Amino acid sequence: MDGAALGARFSLATNRLGYCGPADAEPALYGAAVGDGPSAPAGEALLKFEALGPYLRAIGAKHGLDPMNRRVVEAYWIGNGLLDAFDRSDFAGILEALVHRGLPRSIARRLLDHLPQHPLPHHAFHVAFVGVGAVTGHVPTTLPNMESCRPAWAKVEGVAGGTLALVKPSLEVEGGRLRLGDLRTLAVPYDPRLLPTVRPGSPVVLHWGLPVLELVPDQLRAVQEYSQRSWEAANEVLADLDVFDARPS
Repeated sequence: MDGAALGARFSLATNRLGYCGPADAEPALYGAAVGDGPSAPAGEALLKFEALGPYLRAIGAKHGLDPMNRRVVEAYWIGNGLLDAFDRSDFAGILEALVHRGLPRSIARRLLDHLPQHPLPHHAFHVAFVGVGAVTGHVPTTLPNMESCRPAWAKVEGVAGGTLALVKPSLEVEGGRLRLGDLRTLAVPYDPRLLPTVRPGSPVVLHWGLPVLELVPDQLRAVQEYSQRSWEAANEVLADLDVFDARPS
């Protein structure tokens, strides 16, 4: 699976919902995700996603890699060592690029004034710090939407027809800080073409309710580690920013 195919999996749900990306991108994304189509059209579409493109370009530029390089895409959605060298000045550049994609300048200035010491160009950090829908304005940054938008890992407890029974923790806010809550069981529909070998015990990752990838052990550890690091960084400043509305909806 190359970078475009990996990125397409994570971007399918939001494009289908009309939250981000070109309106006609789904056929190219799905074809790349399931191996039925070429990667190039999917990669071109992914770089047009309003918030996604600036992160992939920044990670790639930092390391002299193409933004569709597999390691670059994996860094943003799952996490790997490509993120570790980023500092506050690097993230300031990402914020500026996001302004050109739709992030209001007033929000970017406020975020820049409250940058934590170790910002990460990881999707979990974008969700927690910049905010769900902050770039496009298509969805509000509520706690339920943050839970849906983060790359959320879960363990498969059962497979029946087109449904997975999953056990996963959910984001909570305690004392103005993000944390993971207790494990909960839920049932979600899945696409067997995306997860052809899924079985009880498999770790998977979801984005906006769609299970997009079976995780190998190193990927599971990475998405847990970099998500936790993202929340710790965001928690340094969330109380001052009031970026999201934590009231249940």
